[in-house]
Amino acid sequence: MGQRKLTAADGFTFGAYEAAPSGTPKGGVVVIQEIFGVNKHIRAVVDDYAKAGYVAIAPQIFDRVEADVELGYTEQADFDKGLRIAFQDLRLEDTLKDLQAAIDAVAAHGKVGVVGYCFGGLLTWLSACELDRVAAASAYYGGGIAKEAHRTPRCPVMMHFGEKDAHIPMSDVETIRKAQPDVQVFVYDADHGFNCNDRGSFEPTSAATARERTLAHFDKHLTSPDDFDKTVIMSQ
Repeated sequence: MGQRKLTAADGFTFGAYEAAPSGTPKGGVVVIQEIFGVNKHIRAVVDDYAKAGYVAIAPQIFDRVEADVELGYTEQADFDKGLRIAFQDLRLEDTLKDLQAAIDAVAAHGKVGVVGYCFGGLLTWLSACELDRVAAASAYYGGGIAKEAHRTPRCPVMMHFGEKDAHIPMSDVETIRKAQPDVQVFVYDADHGFNCNDRGSFEPTSAATARERTLAHFDKHLTSPDDFDKTVIMSQ
């Protein structure tokens, strides 16, 4: 458990936080950060998936702009910096290369699921549509998914949204539902960021329910030998 280095297809080396279960892994899970970097909360999420039986890893996708970014949730300066890095400084094609490297790193332990939050929720959807060796995906309150709803997922996907989220209106959620009828879309009596217990918008009941659904989703699609063959074929 701890820090490791990954290398993307273009040779760029970046950091990641990884944790492993005590027994034989069920598979791998890639945890995609919010705009606040791989901070204490994201490391706790990684640890939680490891306790659930998966080798989990959170790639530091901001490293291409600035190494080891960790931001908090209360200062406007942190929010502004994270927003700038995510939506101005990063190049999407490079970020997807880094995510593919993280997927490949944990694929040695079995099939791979991807879960992400906020900015990471959008990247989870893009990973499900564009990247290899992703067997299942769970996207939490991903702003911008509605604009990318025309894409075709290559694996089973579920999404989680908060009804009180001012950043993602319910009209966007309906757009996603109409465009992707096979995607499981859940709406909670909660605000943006409801999964993060370091945020004022944390809603424990919604977080627990979404976690149960995500773990059931991963257990179904990452441990089925029938799905494994399809995942291998798609990645070749």
